[in-house]
Amino acid sequence: MWRRKGVPAMACALLALVSAAPSRADLKAARAEPNLEKRSKLALENAAGALKAARQAYNKGDNDQVTAKAAEIQESVELAQASLKQTGKNPRSHPKYFKQAEIATRDLLRRLDAFQQEMSYLDRPLLDKVKAAIQQVHDDLLLGLMEGKRK
Repeated sequence: MWRRKGVPAMACALLALVSAAPSRADLKAARAEPNLEKRSKLALENAAGALKAARQAYNKGDNDQVTAKAAEIQESVELAQASLKQTGKNPRSHPKYFKQAEIATRDLLRRLDAFQQEMSYLDRPLLDKVKAAIQQVHDDLLLGLMEGKRK
């Protein structure tokens, strides 16, 4: 545990817990972010949160909520991609946020696939469209990072 000068140990512990908690940004907050790169990051964080909520809804037996959260996941990933494109930056020259988005979409795809495998085979088609859309975004990001000469 770390301590700051003049700050009690209990406050440091509370600060450590708060800073370790993942930030949950909803899609409206992501759209309101003026910095396009940060908007992309917030949108991908929202997609991860929506996936967690979809899992919880499925465990409760609420397939309508799962469908809504799946659409939110797709919308979040598409917002992230659109935000990165709007920056006008070349992914090869400025790869930081593009690579972060590529890693986040790859992780999201892996988690979506695991969630789909846990679902009943009758419910699995709920996620097919979302997985295909995210796979396309991931492929586009990866191609942008790997394609062409460095400029």
